[in-house]
Amino acid sequence: MKDGQEVRRVSTAVIAGVCGLALVAGGGIAWWTANRSQTPADTQSSAPTNAPALSPSPAESPVVIIPVPPPTPVPAPTAQTPNAQTPNAQTPNAQTPNALVPKSSQPKPLPQTDVQTVQVYWVKDASGKFEAVPTKVAVKQADKPDAALQAAFNSLLAGPKDGTVSSEIPKGTKLRGLSVKNDGVYVDLSAEFTSGGGSNSMTGRLGQVIYTATSLQPNTKVWISVEGKPLELLGGEGLEVAQPSTRQSFDKNFPL
Repeated sequence: MKDGQEVRRVSTAVIAGVCGLALVAGGGIAWWTANRSQTPADTQSSAPTNAPALSPSPAESPVVIIPVPPPTPVPAPTAQTPNAQTPNAQTPNAQTPNALVPKSSQPKPLPQTDVQTVQVYWVKDASGKFEAVPTKVAVKQADKPDAALQAAFNSLLAGPKDGTVSSEIPKGTKLRGLSVKNDGVYVDLSAEFTSGGGSNSMTGRLGQVIYTATSLQPNTKVWISVEGKPLELLGGEGLEVAQPSTRQSFDKNFPL
């Protein structure tokens, strides 16, 4: 009896265990089946979700690329810039030589106010007699008459440039001094002035000095000295020289 009861208890426990395993296996199969059935749905649902996520990126990528092309406005200003600058650069080049040529080729003349005219007297042989011949000489304008007369005497002592006239003043004669004072003109000559020549030559050279010294004021008086001493006698024949002398006194005493 005990053995029979034990057998029944064992079989009942085995059956209960088998049933439990069956339930567990069935639940596992059901769980696996459920998961398997959901996998394609998930994959299908994930596929469409991923697809729309990828679609905006290509749509957005051209938007980023489109603003890059603006190199097109660059060539337009570069082509216009040289065209505007070229005529501006050529205009002054054409005007520059025109402005420079007259300045370099044509010297600027001195204004008339800067030039003063004085007369230098030469002599000319006319039928055995001397004739006084005035020649105008342009000198620089001076504030004092001394400078103008000094320039006139320098031209006189240098000799004439015209072959039709001559000078009776010996070569080598120098002007030692000249001054213009209230009472007249004072002329001091070197010793060469008294050398050589006859009475006609002495008369001619004396007249040249007196007339040249009075070229600015014809009625002024002239004092003539040689080596600082007043000239009283001129030449070997003793030509007497008045101190002072004037044009009127010379024409009266020594008519040419």
